[in-house]
Amino acid sequence: MSHPHLQISPSILSADFANLERELGRISDADWAHVDVMDNHFVPNLTLGLPVVEALARVSPVPLDCHLMIEDPDRWAPGYAEAGARSVTFHVEAVRDAVGTARAIRAEGARAAFAVKPGTPFAPYEELLPEVDMVLVMTVEPGFGGQSFLVDQMDKVREVRQAVRRHGGEIWVQVDGGVSLDTIGRCVEAGADVFVAGSAVYGAEDVPARIDLLRSRAREATPATRPPGTRS
Repeated sequence: MSHPHLQISPSILSADFANLERELGRISDADWAHVDVMDNHFVPNLTLGLPVVEALARVSPVPLDCHLMIEDPDRWAPGYAEAGARSVTFHVEAVRDAVGTARAIRAEGARAAFAVKPGTPFAPYEELLPEVDMVLVMTVEPGFGGQSFLVDQMDKVREVRQAVRRHGGEIWVQVDGGVSLDTIGRCVEAGADVFVAGSAVYGAEDVPARIDLLRSRAREATPATRPPGTRS
């Protein structure tokens, strides 16, 4: 299938936290800035919270894509949308009222999304698709950057994409973890269309060039753009 959206969302988890405004400027050619919010409870790491997101939203040249790896997202998620995030993702493993939380995020004018960890099956949550704008399939265990890509999660990406086709509507499929020049093609072929990349972007000498190259690799892997006779 041809993907109408192939979007690059660099993760500022791999950026220089002492110069976040400058680091956001370096990814002005990206589609999103991925902001990992960790509370040292849901995941064993602590990053940043609402006041920082609000400040980043004021200076970012691209919209913020906030990934909440926190406990009690029912309480906190709408606040991130109110603070200026254009997309807010909560984890199904942490949420109590997924439908209510997704609707509260949307009510604040942001896109709502849910995430599933590598060990969490997607099928029990397919019924949530009408309430969200995106599904995030984690391709590493959430909590730290720089982990190795879990290729076995491509089956889950395919499952999500098939479910999205059944339900209809414009629901994006995002992958996060170990996305690089070597793995982004597999993600596209499985059905993903939004790609979170941390060290693959911020570890490059020329960040804008790396964003362009990731986008090119994604386009090359899109079936509609492959030369006749080639295989996935």
